[in-house]
Amino acid sequence: MPPKKRNSGTTQSKEQKPSSDSSFSDKNPELSVKKHKDKDAEFVTLCKSLHVTDLVCDRTWTLWKTVQESMDGAVDTQKRLWGACLFVIVTDMDVACFTVTQVLKAVNLNIKQFIELVRKLDVNLDTISTKVNSALTRLEKKYDVMLALYQRFEKTCKKIFALTPNDKAKETMRTCWTMFLLAKGRALQMEDDLVISFQLLLCTLELFIKRCSPDLLQPLYKSAISKVQSTPTRTSRRNQSKAKSRPAEPEFDVQLLETLCKENECNLEEVKNVYQTSFSTFLDSMDLSRYPEFPQVTDVNQQYEEHHLKSRDIDGRLFFDGDETVVAPKVEISQAERTPKKNQQDEDGVTIPPQTPIRAAMTSIRLLRGDLPSSGDQPSTNLATYFKNCTVDPTQDVQKRLETLGQVFSQKFGEAVGPHCVAYGRQRFTLGVRLYYKVMEAMLKSEEKRLSVQNFSKLLNDSTFHTSLLACALEVVMATYEESSFKNGGYNHGSGDQAETDVCFPWILNVFGLAAFDFYKVIESFIKAEPILSKDIIKHLESCENLIMERIAWKTGSPLFELLRHELEGGAAEQLETPASFNQPLQHNHTAADLYLSPMRPGTRVLPPESPAAPTSQASSQPSSQIPSQAQRHPKSNSLSLFYKKLYRLAYTRLKTLCSYLLSSHPELEPIIWTLFQHTLQHEYELMRDRHLDQLMMSAMYAICKVKSVDLRFKSIVSAYKNMPNTNQETFKHVLITEGQYDSIIVFYNQVFMQKLKTNILQYASTRPPTLSPIPQIQRSPYKFQNSPLRVPGSNNVYISPLKNSRMSPGMTPRSRMLVSIGESFGLANRFQRINQMVSSSDRSHKRTLDFSSAPKPLKKLRFDVDGQDEADGSKSGGDSTLIQKLAEMSSTRTRMQEQKMKEDAELKKETH
Repeated sequence: MPPKKRNSGTTQSKEQKPSSDSSFSDKNPELSVKKHKDKDAEFVTLCKSLHVTDLVCDRTWTLWKTVQESMDGAVDTQKRLWGACLFVIVTDMDVACFTVTQVLKAVNLNIKQFIELVRKLDVNLDTISTKVNSALTRLEKKYDVMLALYQRFEKTCKKIFALTPNDKAKETMRTCWTMFLLAKGRALQMEDDLVISFQLLLCTLELFIKRCSPDLLQPLYKSAISKVQSTPTRTSRRNQSKAKSRPAEPEFDVQLLETLCKENECNLEEVKNVYQTSFSTFLDSMDLSRYPEFPQVTDVNQQYEEHHLKSRDIDGRLFFDGDETVVAPKVEISQAERTPKKNQQDEDGVTIPPQTPIRAAMTSIRLLRGDLPSSGDQPSTNLATYFKNCTVDPTQDVQKRLETLGQVFSQKFGEAVGPHCVAYGRQRFTLGVRLYYKVMEAMLKSEEKRLSVQNFSKLLNDSTFHTSLLACALEVVMATYEESSFKNGGYNHGSGDQAETDVCFPWILNVFGLAAFDFYKVIESFIKAEPILSKDIIKHLESCENLIMERIAWKTGSPLFELLRHELEGGAAEQLETPASFNQPLQHNHTAADLYLSPMRPGTRVLPPESPAAPTSQASSQPSSQIPSQAQRHPKSNSLSLFYKKLYRLAYTRLKTLCSYLLSSHPELEPIIWTLFQHTLQHEYELMRDRHLDQLMMSAMYAICKVKSVDLRFKSIVSAYKNMPNTNQETFKHVLITEGQYDSIIVFYNQVFMQKLKTNILQYASTRPPTLSPIPQIQRSPYKFQNSPLRVPGSNNVYISPLKNSRMSPGMTPRSRMLVSIGESFGLANRFQRINQMVSSSDRSHKRTLDFSSAPKPLKKLRFDVDGQDEADGSKSGGDSTLIQKLAEMSSTRTRMQEQKMKEDAELKKETH
């Protein structure tokens, strides 16, 4: 069920002890069996066991009758379908009848199987509401996070606790896990926050380790616990003093916490902060002064039971028991661990640990922190110089802005994540400020090199530029901490509580009151200025950009509409992007400075004679023969031009994907649909107001198929659309019809799209249809990944990877880094000789002389795909010679590259002299 908002910091009542069977029976009127004689007796029994009301029972039965005929071929039993239907109705009605675990137990289903079954019910595309779909998405994400946490907990406990014959260690671990679940539920409103949850887990482990008997601990932690027990804890001092006032801040052992953080690759300062804020508050609420050693198992269980029943969610205790309802399917386990499944060794004998979700998150955070300047949250000397070189020094305004936005961000972050999480917001903001300064300095250096100027007063006194850059830096930080993601498509149309506890983009825009169109201007320059960004973060920012183009920038009040209005006033006949440029790569030299100062820069538009615009410097500097007498130049918006270039390419990419699903037998329709789609975006852009790009795409597809007599129904279109990447059913179920009124995509087509474009649509059925719009050239991504391998010119399967920073490759050793290094000094001459010897010799063992080891190691399998054969597995003779040939080609390529670099350097010296 969707989690309910709660007062996380208050102590639960200890008088009430509800059980799983009677949890909701007191709140809901008892089901009357006599009223449901028309229904299957087993169904009524199921409803009664789950304490549903008569109304829920009736609506669930109606829903089941609706979907059962369409569930042909389903192997699910009726009872499982009933359980899924009950979940849908209870979620839609928002009534407290049962928990997710209770319904899973009742119908004997795993959580993943259950989620999949509920989604299957959407047979007519209107069975599952957006509210139910949102609840399913949150439930799945919460389960994934809890599974990752338990897998790490289990692994960590094996390193902490020693096996004992009386299972005392196991009971300690069970109580520890239950207390962690309770702490997470009390401290966090956003319980799917992986990083903060994991840090809370380490705090809980620290508490139990220092109160644990040394004979239950492994040597590493046994030594730590003995030091802790040498002095009385603050808890025991409270017992001795019998103080009735609010307990002092619980004491934690720095060395023990440091050991836990080191073993789990977690930042110590962040964990300390979590301990001193959220965890200490939780311990106070538990009144641990009553427990000189451990909290009572029964008391912890009772309080967690109350929390679980209130949230109507998954019972996290079942992970410890390996219960079938929550255990991960084999496929899920392999996906979580990714490859390699077990700790393996590379050829240098270095252990490569499995890449679990928590390890990936910790690694990303460590790399982000390591890349940021350690000088603090102040501008560097170089950046301060840029500020001073401005006509108007922006230093004070920058500092005041950061102070104001910092308070707003921290407060809103705390409201979304948890009542005691404002401090975490301040931590995120501090990291964001450091990244903001670092990227700004890189941008200014690039602009100085490009323009040969050092005075950037206009840009650096632009408040929108600074706010956008800071927002982008904070979005990178939150994405690194996995607090902002697009698993739910960037939509917040579920319950109001969910919108308040979700920091996914565009949350940051709402916090800063920043227009999405202004934020988009900085994204590309940000990526280019910060080369250390990982592929995942670049993809995340690209998703932000796409979300802006397809939906957020088209909200009422967006500056995009004002720019479009000026464009039309300045010359309606001129297109936002010349169609002839569609088939050209998306290449431009616009920087953030160009986009934020646009349309202040001079353009090339010829205006009608009645236009009041004054001539620009560019216009007046040209010969009069080039300017018609009726025209004066109008500033052209670089930001709008680039926006539409990217919009057209995104629109066509999505259309092409949908056509591949539905119209593979009618390829001639794709360019016609695109022409209507592009015409709509250019000339009828008001249809995009408060709507989604894909709504126009699906409508255009249906319209053209209709006039071309191709049988394609909207149900087929939206069914295929659901299978496209980065889509959400909200797009076709919740479409603006008129102000304040929403309905399905079909209603939008009939009442809005067709009425507006009827004349244009019918032209495609005539003998003289409109001229087809050129097809945009699509590239894989407008952003180059810094660490992507580059293909060697003239070769098919030989690639060279850029030299990586050692921090980016934890498994790489100094020796393995030495093997291939192109474009930098290699060191001693004998190393070149060894490479030449290896290439010129046919003896395989020479390959291993680089390691300076006596015993050669066997070759790994390498596929060079020569003549369709695998040359390394013995399937074709002459494998040695082919391998040597490839190595020789690589050596030759390296030589040519070095010669070319020397030649370029020589030419550069001539130019400078």
